[in-house]
Parts: sequence; structure tokens; C-alpha cells
Amino acid sequence: MPTRPIHSVIDANSYLIVNASTPVREVVCKMASSRLSAALVSENGLLAGIFTERDATFRVLAPGLDADTTAVSTVMTANPQCIAADRPFGHALHMMYEGGFRHVPVIDADKKPIGMVSSADALSLEAIQFSKELVQREDIAVIL
Repeated sequence: MPTRPIHSVIDANSYLIVNASTPVREVVCKMASSRLSAALVSENGLLAGIFTERDATFRVLAPGLDADTTAVSTVMTANPQCIAADRPFGHALHMMYEGGFRHVPVIDADKKPIGMVSSADALSLEAIQFSKELVQREDIAVIL
């Protein structure tokens, strides 16, 4: 799993990109309907930041900001650490561990957002691998 390239992980993932001027409530509603825990924020087609459930909690709800009038750009994490699609997934996991965050935007050579990986992806990939190993063991048991 750690050597698997990022592009093979993000191919199956959906992700959300919103404009920097989008109100927080609209972003959160889109995240909820898409069942996503983060949204990439773009400005002029380039990645400007990332907005997560934690940002909604600690930067909007806790200080009592108005989600209808607060632009996501004012409460997002600006200039987040990013990763290229050809890097190994293990590198993204290391970034998350070292940085204490759960999402890493994936960008192309022009710094345009093309996806996102999360700590949940590691669990999903691990479960898929475990399932494959169980099937292989069952096949071996039948042969023996």
C-alpha cells in the first residue's frame, strides 16, 4: 500500500472544489451531501486552501461566525501542504502523520487541484488488501 502511487488512490475518490468566495454554509452543505469531510478551495483555478470539518468547528462555530456571510477563504487553511499524483501514497501518510492533519490535496504540475487523499483512504486500502488476502487463503485451503 505505501508504495502505491497517489493517482491510483484518487482515481476512485470523489472530491469537492469550491471557489474562495463561497459562503461557509454552502460549502458545508455540499460537503454533507457528498459525504466528504473536506473541500479544496480554489482561486483562479489554482489551489488556495483546504476547508475541513475541523475548520467549520473551530474557526466558524466556536467563535460564533455567521456561516451564511463568512467566505470560506477567511476560515480555510491557506497554502496547505500538497502532494503530486505520481508520489507514493506512503509519502502522503507520512505528511499527515508529521503534520497532524487528515487530508492532503493532490495537485498537478501547474498547481491545479486534481484530487485529495485522506487518512480514511489508508483504512479503505488496508481493508481491500485484507479482503484479497482472505480470498487467497480460502483458495489455498480448497487446493490443499
